[in-house]
Amino acid sequence: MRVIITEHARKRLRDMRQENIMTVDIINAASGIPGKIPTATRFRGFFAKSGRIFDIVAKDIPGGRLVITIIGK
Repeated sequence: MRVIITEHARKRLRDMRQENIMTVDIINAASGIPGKIPTATRFRGFFAKSGRIFDIVAKDIPGGRLVITIIGK
C-alpha cells in the first residue's frame, strides 16, 4: 500500500515534540495498520527506531493511505 504523508505531517516532524521520528518510521507504522480506514482515525503507540513513541492520524484515500499528522510523546 502506498503511504502519502501530508505537508502538515512533514512540518510537524521538525517540531521538538516529534524530534527523532523519521519518515521511514511513519511509513512503517502506517503500512502496518491492517484493514481499511474510511475516516480519519488516531492510532496510538508506535515506536520510532530512536525509541520515541508516537501516534499517527491516518485515513485511506483512492491513492493510498494518507497520514494526516504525527503526535510525538
